[in-house]
Amino acid sequence: MNTVFSERLRRAMERQGLKQVDLLQIAAANSKKLGKSQLSQYVSGKTMPRPDTLAFLSQALDVSEAWLTGTGEPQQHTQWEANAMRTFKKSSKLDHVSYDVRGPALDEAMRMEEDGIHILKLNIGNPAPFGFRTPDEVVQDMASQLRKTEGYSDSRGLFSARKAIMQYDQLKGIPNVTMSDIYTGNGVSDLINLVMQAMVETGDEILVPSPDYPLWTACITLAGGKAVHYLCDEQADWLPDVDDMRSKVTSNTKAIVIINPNNPTGALYPREVLQEIVEIAREHQLIILSDEIYDRLVMDDEEHVSIASLAPDLFCITFNGLSKSHMIAGWRIGWISISGNKRLGRDLMEGINVMSNMRLCSNVPAQSIVQTALGGHQSVKGYVVPGGRVRNQRDFVYERLAAMDGVSVVKPKAAFYVFPKLDPNKFHITDDTQFQLDLLQDKRVLIVPGKGFNWNTPGYFRIVFLPRRAILGEALDKISDFLTYYRQ
Repeated sequence: MNTVFSERLRRAMERQGLKQVDLLQIAAANSKKLGKSQLSQYVSGKTMPRPDTLAFLSQALDVSEAWLTGTGEPQQHTQWEANAMRTFKKSSKLDHVSYDVRGPALDEAMRMEEDGIHILKLNIGNPAPFGFRTPDEVVQDMASQLRKTEGYSDSRGLFSARKAIMQYDQLKGIPNVTMSDIYTGNGVSDLINLVMQAMVETGDEILVPSPDYPLWTACITLAGGKAVHYLCDEQADWLPDVDDMRSKVTSNTKAIVIINPNNPTGALYPREVLQEIVEIAREHQLIILSDEIYDRLVMDDEEHVSIASLAPDLFCITFNGLSKSHMIAGWRIGWISISGNKRLGRDLMEGINVMSNMRLCSNVPAQSIVQTALGGHQSVKGYVVPGGRVRNQRDFVYERLAAMDGVSVVKPKAAFYVFPKLDPNKFHITDDTQFQLDLLQDKRVLIVPGKGFNWNTPGYFRIVFLPRRAILGEALDKISDFLTYYRQ
């Protein structure tokens, strides 16, 4: 009966155009207690609802209880089924695409907030809500140019923006970048998708770190390729396991992705490791794709090295932007710089150009401030030095986590994330998502589980340390208390 019920429940939801979160909201509006995990179990066929819950579902979905459970006459809804409205499903291309940084737990958190419950959000690296302000001169520069940026720009971007980016690349030692090799986009996320669509053929394999920023895996999959995850080593401060990377190369491998500084671990890759990765790419004639959006958020007097500066003979694409360094995530301004031996990728560059032309151009007002942002005072430097807000909050979160019984953590050197581990012998975590939901529902704290970053070992999660210290302290107090009794 469970199978019949779950199948008919899904059909009735499709007929009404309802998702699980919609049913939860209807239940809340009618003062009906219905939990997300309960509903998920009904939909999957693991359990049957109690009579009162069955009655609610029947009423909400406009079907009879007998039909829903399969106990009524088969002909009872024959006419309804014959005359049912055509429904539209998501593309099958999305079947293996996920982005759990904004996933079901966030939907549940939003539902709880609608009920008046305050949620401590440590899940998304969005600086503005936590009091980080864009430099005044950058805001003033955009305001003064708004009238001049009402029309389309060149599909690659404004001359002034690309000129400033080219000069920035020169300072980073990235070789052979000209104005025509730079494309602006609506953040790095937009450009990851654009490049993957231009580059990936069905069956192509792209090496991606694990843990990763999940958009890389999603965009590769959506483009018809296969993301092959090489491991980053927690025991080596989350640096890439170069031997594992090398072992994953096949005849189908087209490119290597690195995320440096890394999200979600906060690792910063030293020159020696980057050189080893370049050697692998050189040996197997691979493209290097380097996500460097956090390159100005480096702490402890460390230096960020662009891998493209070490590979003048290879075809490299470097991804960067202002969302994090200038605290303007909502303005959506990023770019790619194509460098190295461009003769190897002439046809791919033509494809990138086609994709860029198809979307006409990126956000022009945001492009207009690139020159000021890159050439003016770099306020981000004040955040990462001793006494700076990001540095202080990093130290505070790291020390609190390291002091918790059963928690181990590597101190991040860059970005604003930390990726702790829960002792498997103490907590017995087998389902990261369940841990995330249990923490949210019990303590009103929202984190992202390790699974959301394509890390398959249970018991890891990411914390964003952007909130002010008082908020971080409150959240960590709740996590600490939760871990005194939580077991899976």
